[in-house]
Amino acid sequence: MNRVCIIFNPAARGEKARRIFDRLRRAAGNDAVIRVTQFPGDAEAQTERALEHGYRTVVAAGGDGTVNEVVNGLNGAAATLGILPLGTINVFAMELGIPIQLEAAWAVIRRGKTRKVDLPRAGEQRFVQLAGVGLDAEILARTHWWTRKTFGPLSYLLTAVGLLGRPAPVLTVTIDEREEQHGRFLLVGNGRYYGGRFAVFPDAKLDDGLLDGCLFAELNAAAVARYVQGVISRRHTRFSDVFYFQAKKLAVRSDRPVPVEVDGEIYGHTPCAFSLSPAALEVIVP
Repeated sequence: MNRVCIIFNPAARGEKARRIFDRLRRAAGNDAVIRVTQFPGDAEAQTERALEHGYRTVVAAGGDGTVNEVVNGLNGAAATLGILPLGTINVFAMELGIPIQLEAAWAVIRRGKTRKVDLPRAGEQRFVQLAGVGLDAEILARTHWWTRKTFGPLSYLLTAVGLLGRPAPVLTVTIDEREEQHGRFLLVGNGRYYGGRFAVFPDAKLDDGLLDGCLFAELNAAAVARYVQGVISRRHTRFSDVFYFQAKKLAVRSDRPVPVEVDGEIYGHTPCAFSLSPAALEVIVP
C-alpha cells in the first residue's frame, strides 16, 4: 500500500469524536498517518500539505463535504482518493458501494482496488456527487447553525416552509450551448443519488462523461410535495413539469442572484456554469 494520509473531520466534537478517532487509529495502525481538521476548509489545506510531503493516497474520513474538500485539495494531482464515510449522510460513498462501517471501509482501502470516475465542476469548484441551484441551496444558506443544532434535520423543513411561500426567480439553463430550458429549481448530478438512496438521476453513471440535470418548473408547496413523492416512487422524470437531461456542460442565469450549493456546501450564486472532466478522479472502491 502506498503512503496513506487520512484527513479526519471530527464533525461531532467531544467524547464522540474521541471514540471515532480511537477506532480510526486502531483500524489504520501503522499503515497511515492521521491529520485532524480544525475548521471549515482545513481538509483542503491538509490535503495540499499531504501531497507536498509525498503522500499519493489521501483518505477523506468524514461526510460528503469532507470528500469535496479533499478532492479540491488534490487539484488534479496524480493521487488516489480513499473514503471512510463518517458523516451523517455519505452519498458519494453510497454511490460507490463503500460500506458504512469504519473497519469494513478501511479494509476496502487496504485492498487498493481503484476506479476512475468523472469529476464535475461548478465554475472552478470541483464536486463529486451533486450540485443544486435554487431551493436546496437557499435552504442551506438560510438555516442558521444554532437552528440546525437545536432541531436537526427538522430545521431544514422549517426553512423550506418559509421559502415556499415566496415567489422564486426563473432559472434559464443553457444546455451544451444549444438548448435553453426554464424552471425554478435545478439539481445537477454526477451519480444517481441525492440526500440518501433517492435516485433523482436514474440514468446517471459516474464514468459516462456526462452531467445529469433535473429542472423543476414550479416551486410551491403542492408542487414540491408532488416532486418529492415522484422521486420516492421514481416517477418524477415522467412529470410534464420536470425536465430531465444529460449534458457535457451547462450554464445557469437568473433575473436575480440565486444561491448554488455543491456537495451540500454553499458555493456562490448565479450566474454559474457546470462542466466535467472525464475519468479525472481515481478513487478506491470495493
